[in-house]
Amino acid sequence: MAQHIIVVEYDPKWEDMFNIEAQIIKDILSDNCVEVFHIGSSAVKGLKAKPIIDIMPVVKNLYEVDKLSSEFEKVGYEYLGEFGMEGRRYMRKGGDNRSHQIHIFQESDTSNINRHLAVRDFLRKDENFRLEYGNLKERLAKRYPYDIEKYCDGKDAFVKNLEKIALNWKSDLNK
Repeated sequence: MAQHIIVVEYDPKWEDMFNIEAQIIKDILSDNCVEVFHIGSSAVKGLKAKPIIDIMPVVKNLYEVDKLSSEFEKVGYEYLGEFGMEGRRYMRKGGDNRSHQIHIFQESDTSNINRHLAVRDFLRKDENFRLEYGNLKERLAKRYPYDIEKYCDGKDAFVKNLEKIALNWKSDLNK
């Protein structure tokens, strides 16, 4: 059965769900874990989102993560390796009705780490982009309730522009 794409209002419980899962992930990754970040739309108060918690652990050594795939599977994750993105380890929990996704990057992969954090932080600060993005996702979910590819394609141009703006915003902050 295909994933049913539902976009809902922000739920404050998502932060608690992240915190619980982050501790499980830290316990599995142990000394290899540098930090665990809540990313994606569920990390942005006031942003409409699919009720899926996106988690970005940053590790010292990405290849050590592969040795722990069975530990992640024991706590309900499907371990999918790079899953289309070189330098990432991707896992999901909940099958077609997933509740959590993990995107693990090595600490030296500052490009991907910074990109995810910049978008999250920018959306937390900019209400107009937050509203526009949430409304776009809601429209696409209604239009393509069982077609994740068309849903993602519909967001693609907006997200690429958002990433560019967010990275420039973050760069200006750091000057």
